[in-house]
Amino acid sequence: MGKWPSTPAVSRPRWRCLILVISLAVASPLLVSCGTENAGVVINIFNGPEENFSSIVDRCNSLAHGNYRIKLNQLPRDAEGQREQLVRRLAARDSGLDLMDMDITWVAELAEAGWIKEWTGEDKKSVERGTLEKPLKTARWNNKLYAAPYNTNVQLLWYRSDLVPTPPATWDELITAAEKLADQGKPHYVEVTGAQYEGLVVWFNALVTSAGSSILSADGKRVVLDSKARKALEVMKKFATSRAADPSLSNTHEQEANLAFQAGKAPFQVIWPFVYAATRDSNPELLKKLRWAPYPGIDGPGSSPLGGAVFAVGKYSKHPHEAFAAATCLRDPESQKIAAVKDGLPPTIRSVYDDREFIAKYPMRDAILQALETAGERPSTPFYQNISTIVSTVLSPPQAIAPQATLSRLRAEIADALQSKGVLP
Repeated sequence: MGKWPSTPAVSRPRWRCLILVISLAVASPLLVSCGTENAGVVINIFNGPEENFSSIVDRCNSLAHGNYRIKLNQLPRDAEGQREQLVRRLAARDSGLDLMDMDITWVAELAEAGWIKEWTGEDKKSVERGTLEKPLKTARWNNKLYAAPYNTNVQLLWYRSDLVPTPPATWDELITAAEKLADQGKPHYVEVTGAQYEGLVVWFNALVTSAGSSILSADGKRVVLDSKARKALEVMKKFATSRAADPSLSNTHEQEANLAFQAGKAPFQVIWPFVYAATRDSNPELLKKLRWAPYPGIDGPGSSPLGGAVFAVGKYSKHPHEAFAAATCLRDPESQKIAAVKDGLPPTIRSVYDDREFIAKYPMRDAILQALETAGERPSTPFYQNISTIVSTVLSPPQAIAPQATLSRLRAEIADALQSKGVLP
């Protein structure tokens, strides 16, 4: 359970105002004026676009009882634009950046730069209590907690039951099933995020972890990318040059993948759970046929990619105590349930998965929990942005992958990135 913010009957700023009112009233009733509009501490949170986040902010402001007031500032829609704005503000020592909603891959970078505050004491305990281990791990750097997990994410294989009686378990089986559908003149594309952006990195990393390898060592200091990673590249190449691949693969982001699926072009897509809510809202007939299965593997069960977002407190905030309290409320069980039910963001607190309202909206609940147990993390390193840029560049377009040559190039360029050489974000 998350720690709720303290809720005194009258906050300190209001007590000061009350004393002033009493004193001035004795001297001259005409001078008495003490409004509450600007009373208390303002906590600025910078958050990515989220349709119902303002209702969570309103709830936490009500629970704060004037001890602080959260002000919502919206970041750009794309992840690169969000990171750029946060980094610029932090580099400029912006004291107005109290709280930030950020991708799990940025934790190591901002913690190493000293730009976000460590969670300690009761604040730390409140975050660790009841939080699923995989999401909690993404909030740590060098065995210290630097963020509070807000939502998590895992990819599943989504398919149409009218076209696919039994879901494939591996990528080879997925390709075979798609090509059989093609032979029958039926929709047969498998939608995957193959454009040159983070989605391509997510796909590659998931295949690498599914093969039993990793991009970097556990400490994030050296390149691994062994023969198992080559196997992952071989699977990507095979898929990209098969009839299973949408001709638009090299330009496909999450939105394009889901639109193709909704339009009936594809009986499969490998993507995050938001697809269920999207189908429910826009295509009730397709929802009746929509099914899900574990992330496909290489030779057996796959390792789903792990996503999500966390809240971090900016180093230069003038009100860190209130910022930690605000973040605790914004990610408590009720807040996470609102985000899950209304915006399709899977929770990081285990108890929310047992809530009746949540269960009603998430029939794939058990699949998400199972995927979270074996989900593959992206590399934890302060140089992640560089590595992501390299991987997405080298692997684009997926059809052009030459497994051994591509592997050698990745190893060399990522090794340079770990030494602050080569490509910059």
